[in-house]
Amino acid sequence: MTDTFTQAADTASQALLQHQDDRGVLTLTLNRPDKRNAFDDSLISQLTNALQQADNNAAVRAVVLTSTGEHFSAGADLNWMKRMAAYTHEQNLTDALALAGLMNTLYSLSKPTLALVRGAAYGGAVGLAACCDMVIAADNASFCLSEVRIGLIPATISPFVLRAIGERQARRYFLTAEIITASKAVELGLAHSCVPADQVAAEADALLKALLGNSPAAISAAKHLISSVSGEPIDQALLQDTSQRIADIRVSVEGQEGLSAFLEKRAPAWRQH
Repeated sequence: MTDTFTQAADTASQALLQHQDDRGVLTLTLNRPDKRNAFDDSLISQLTNALQQADNNAAVRAVVLTSTGEHFSAGADLNWMKRMAAYTHEQNLTDALALAGLMNTLYSLSKPTLALVRGAAYGGAVGLAACCDMVIAADNASFCLSEVRIGLIPATISPFVLRAIGERQARRYFLTAEIITASKAVELGLAHSCVPADQVAAEADALLKALLGNSPAAISAAKHLISSVSGEPIDQALLQDTSQRIADIRVSVEGQEGLSAFLEKRAPAWRQH
């Protein structure tokens, strides 16, 4: 009884929960429900470290970002904001660079990432969603780029949010701080699907099943391909680059295994049964 109670207390005190299942799916759970999962410099550091470790762990096939309680995240923690208000310019720059580093780590992760958003995702939490490859929004989810309401701007998350919703939509939602419903988030490209809250897990499992059936190396290469090709002019240099990429992967270990499996009409080695 004591051990169980202690374990529960320890879990409750952890701002970030981590669980990796036997499929290689790592679930990172924001665990500050009493603070609406608002993040501070400590949680930013924990999340960054967890993502970096996942990126270097071959056993991790996919990363799911979710939360406990009713809300995904209210953005910046109030007490952290109070401390920031007293920081020097140099301290604020260091603080901002840490958040920017988290966003870039999540955005550039070699593993596929999936955010499950229930309830509110405000401020920097919109950035977390935008950095993930896929976002499932519960029908009770809401998003808000709320920074201008308190005299700030969504600076560190802007490169990632802009890539998700585009400049034209950003001009509206960065400036108005309007609440974006789950269905509107899908329309804008911030989320990929909007489902009833009790169906989020099933929707996630369907996506994970699809992801886990594919080549890990090819998924990583495809993510890098998207980042490299997006926005580039279609010229000879780009054609050379993309041709080089497919030539390289055709002769790679997983490329050869995938082609052999296809021709031999069998499942490739990476596919779990």
